[in-house]
Amino acid sequence: QVQLVESGGGLVQAGGSLRLSCSASGRTFSSYPVGWFRQAPGKEREFVAAVTWSGGRRFYADSVKGRFTISRDNAKNTVYLQMNNLKPEDAAVFYCAATPGVMTVVATRYEYWGQGTQVTVSS
Repeated sequence: QVQLVESGGGLVQAGGSLRLSCSASGRTFSSYPVGWFRQAPGKEREFVAAVTWSGGRRFYADSVKGRFTISRDNAKNTVYLQMNNLKPEDAAVFYCAATPGVMTVVATRYEYWGQGTQVTVSS
């Protein structure tokens, strides 16, 4: 069993930065790929970024490529999402998710989810 807790959200001006953290409990977390997703009001949940269990491979949505960086520290059971040059359209609730399977952009293939953290970007 894996439990995930996101933190680091908040209010930031456009062009600013935030770093989200996804802290996990459970011995197996370090062997799971992890993804970040976001959901804005009235919109479907969308893929943001994912990382393999080792951190060796990363994948990003086109909308965040070059601005967001996903990383992980398995010794701390934590995955990070560094978000730079934030735009108003990035505002959403951000969720991290883990899967015992392979890294994927498909939300339904992730088995474990956190409660989410709110990111608000003012223009």
